[in-house]
Amino acid sequence: MHGSLEPLDLSVQIPYHFRCPISLELMRDPVTVSTGQTYDRSSIESWVSTASDSERINYLVNLLFNTSIEVRVNSASIFEMVVAGTKSSDLRAQISSVNKIFEGVIEMLKNPISYPRALKIGIKALFALCLAKQTRHKAISAGAADILIDRLADFDKCDAERALATIELLCRVPAGCAAFVEHSLTVPLLVKTILKISDRATEYAAGALLALCTESEQSQREAVSAGILTQLLLLVQSDCTDRAKRKAQMLLKLLLDSWPEDSSGNSDNFVCSEVVP
Repeated sequence: MHGSLEPLDLSVQIPYHFRCPISLELMRDPVTVSTGQTYDRSSIESWVSTASDSERINYLVNLLFNTSIEVRVNSASIFEMVVAGTKSSDLRAQISSVNKIFEGVIEMLKNPISYPRALKIGIKALFALCLAKQTRHKAISAGAADILIDRLADFDKCDAERALATIELLCRVPAGCAAFVEHSLTVPLLVKTILKISDRATEYAAGALLALCTESEQSQREAVSAGILTQLLLLVQSDCTDRAKRKAQMLLKLLLDSWPEDSSGNSDNFVCSEVVP
């Protein structure tokens, strides 16, 4: 019939870029999905309608290690949107339990220069994945502590807030606390962040420091040496959020109880009893 397609000659080698990744046949109706990958329309529609959640997750995990940075970023973006937006706790837990997702996202944060969007999508995905407390150790095992501290200065305001929120979440689990204590720049950088970026950033930094100093005497010493007492006294008298002030008061009380001999030299003549009950 006029206009119909002739049967394929199976002896002809189909070029890679014209072959559907699902059917491995020549694409007759190419369609490009949000990951940047192109499929034959009938194949991808059939796969989406019949594939299990596990199959979809495994497919996106493989894309996290694609040679194209754009494909990797788009895959991480899909994971972030699903984890942050799904109402299914089972699906969220299923995604957050996959080690390779954490590894792929953190690897993306290591070398974002060639594709700046990688930094933004990477931290959004990591934050969403770390909301589940029971899987935060996976982020730590994948190297989240080092990369968050090393990259903190590279984030814009919103992404810095998200990075600091992620740090606070990870400091609430033992493995995370230990990993951040080991990084020599963690405490000085968090102290420096207070009152510098935004109210939210200050709140998260104070929360992370509170978690670290509660568990680590080393962190207490580093915080006092970095001038945390002055920062906290300024914070509790500022217009920052009530939650930030509560965290600051708790941390200030902890440090003054533990290091009373250092309070006078770091308080710039503030009266501690006026701000710490």
